[in-house]
Amino acid sequence: MSQGMMEPYGGHISYLRFPVCETAEGLDLAIMGVPFDLNTTGRAGARFGPRGIREMSLTMAEFPWGVWPWGYHLRDKFKVGDIGDVMGFTAYTERMMPAVEAAADKVLATGASLLTLGGDHSITYPLLKAHARKHGPLALIHFDAHSDTWIDDDINHGTMFHHAIKDGTIVPENSIQLGMRTPNPDEQGMLVLDGLECLKTPAAEMAKRIRERVGNRPAYLTFDIDFLDPAYAPATGTPVVGGPNVAYARDVLRALVGMNIVGGDQVEVAPHYEGAAQITALAGATIAADILYLIGASRLR
Repeated sequence: MSQGMMEPYGGHISYLRFPVCETAEGLDLAIMGVPFDLNTTGRAGARFGPRGIREMSLTMAEFPWGVWPWGYHLRDKFKVGDIGDVMGFTAYTERMMPAVEAAADKVLATGASLLTLGGDHSITYPLLKAHARKHGPLALIHFDAHSDTWIDDDINHGTMFHHAIKDGTIVPENSIQLGMRTPNPDEQGMLVLDGLECLKTPAAEMAKRIRERVGNRPAYLTFDIDFLDPAYAPATGTPVVGGPNVAYARDVLRALVGMNIVGGDQVEVAPHYEGAAQITALAGATIAADILYLIGASRLR
């Protein structure tokens, strides 16, 4: 085996086998997990997402030249570390929200950028608030089968972006949602490109539309794995047929290089809904890597 390569079935399990770090001090890019799924409205299980994503990321971590086809290894340009999971809230949403927000605040205060592995999609709300506190009101780039803008006083994984718009955390005029395949007539000012629009729009053109919408505003990129058709990602809480494939999603993401993407997350992988193949966790691990490369590229602007 070539020098620098590692077996995917041995060694410690961290995301892409980056060093395990207790804090983000000294890092450029930090990876953090949030194993929480009590705000799901469908099938639970995304609490096991961070673990499953990390495990399947090892299939890409054996190569010293990085994740294909980016052409370089992140460690050659950045100091990257996996700082573990936010813990201590167990079964309480009212504890999870401030715990995640405080953990993200702590990471961002070091100067590091943050990629988070979920967890159900409600974890994005406290992450958005922490990033907005540092960067100002954010553009949202949202890949999903659901808009997550349902109007409700309570917060769950289908209402958090309503709250984020309402409190000024995200700027709807610069925000875009892709892949929607469930009805929600209230778009709350965001540009919504549904699943059918994605299927008929080439990836390069879709990326162009994202760039035009967001401009140079600091952007947060959130990717719910159910953006993908269930043929490519069956292990999730609320799968919806008629979505794009993984190659399309990756093509769109890679075409966003150079945007001001200050943070992001990959959420809603629930590994136990499929067998040993773990194709959903593998898709999630790969998409998460693409987001991490985008966040890294934004630091080089």
